[in-house]
Amino acid sequence: MSTLNHQWFQQLPFKRLEHCQPVSGGDINESYRLEADGQSYFIKIQPNQPAKYFQHEINGLKAIGKVINTPTPIHNGEIDGNAYLVLNWLDESAGSQAELGQAVARMHQQYSANGQFGFVDNHRTKALVKDNSWNPSWKDFYINQRLLPEVQVASDRGRWNRWRQEHFTQLVNKFSDYYQGHEVQPSLLHGDLWAGNFMFANDQPYLIDPDAVYGDREFDLAMTTVFGGFDDSFYQAYNSTYPFTPGINDRLSWYRFYYLCMHLVLFGESYGGAVDQILSQY
Repeated sequence: MSTLNHQWFQQLPFKRLEHCQPVSGGDINESYRLEADGQSYFIKIQPNQPAKYFQHEINGLKAIGKVINTPTPIHNGEIDGNAYLVLNWLDESAGSQAELGQAVARMHQQYSANGQFGFVDNHRTKALVKDNSWNPSWKDFYINQRLLPEVQVASDRGRWNRWRQEHFTQLVNKFSDYYQGHEVQPSLLHGDLWAGNFMFANDQPYLIDPDAVYGDREFDLAMTTVFGGFDDSFYQAYNSTYPFTPGINDRLSWYRFYYLCMHLVLFGESYGGAVDQILSQY
């Protein structure tokens, strides 16, 4: 990003900026380590967006941070048309997957104050705006505020076909039939719980980069199984803290579908086989 020169960083709300170094931070934002006012900070920058671009992440960090370690939002604003979010810097350390499992279970035991599914704000992604409007029905929320908008974008981008639509319809019907007769607690979810979004610092687990929403906890748990990185001790500790609902393995695939279909939308047919493998089960 050519506009991110020394002058840009000098406009950040620090008394003295000492050093700035690019770091890895995903494919969505520009990320840097800052040394300023005698401390280290992590900053993520999104070009051509207002400051409110990061509000959903800030709200998620604050909600999750009440029950599990998260980075702390320090500054949020906009400079020369580029949104930024400054967080405290975390040095990676060793840590326990069992402690991570217990922490995630405690997070999932936090329920929405209004007893509904959704969140306090929507979330804009590269592909669509996720509608987090409050909904008393998990079945309706997941189908109409997650699955159908995502599949519409996949279709618009030419990444859908008749076979996928037929099996997707059967997936939705099976999901709908199940939750017609099964109650779901609106748990606080990370929303993108893959191995890249947890870390250990100060020998303790931290969750980072949330896409927070109140929903079925199995939605989060499904994501932990998509790309790996969570070991047996994580699941055993989680289960000892907040026991799994019997039959969970029969239900995870309709949540895995959501994450893999989003990757199909964003990255193309390299994820088509994984999507089709799930759809072929229905």
